Amino acid sequence: MIINKKRDSPSPKTLEVIGIAAVTVNGYIARNSREKILWSKDLPLFKKQTENCPVIMGSNTRKTLSDGLPGREMIIVNRTDDPADILRRIDQKRCFVIGGGKTYSKFSSYLTHLYLTIHPRVFKRGVRLFTNLEKEISISFVRLVPVVAEEGIFQFQFKVE
Repeated sequence: MIINKKRDSPSPKTLEVIGIAAVTVNGYIARNSREKILWSKDLPLFKKQTENCPVIMGSNTRKTLSDGLPGREMIIVNRTDDPADILRRIDQKRCFVIGGGKTYSKFSSYLTHLYLTIHPRVFKRGVRLFTNLEKEISISFVRLVPVVAEEGIFQFQFKVE
């Protein structure tokens, strides 16, 4: 659903906008735009972090979520939506951008944080974390969260500068 009603909310400058993704070591979030992400081992952490928060996604990402995301307001964006308008309508202090690559890119200038769970996989081709990125993003390391430490899977949390 696309949010159509205006609300009093934090401005995009005070709203925490967190890009969150499971990625391969070579920067892919999926093999193709229709893939259901069954290889990710961070789903319990994803659920805990995003619960009770709005999640922003593109229509292809929504199609891969057969059961939706209970406990979260899902905001589905399309190519013509203005990220600033979408963010102004959010009435919470934090939201998450959950994919896909075009959506991460579209919201890149509004991101305040990036939470990336690196998985020990290498895809030959697929959907990159950022597709059509207009400018580079400067980030600084904040924390490392163990996901499945014995398999080398950690979530890297960064602040966007």
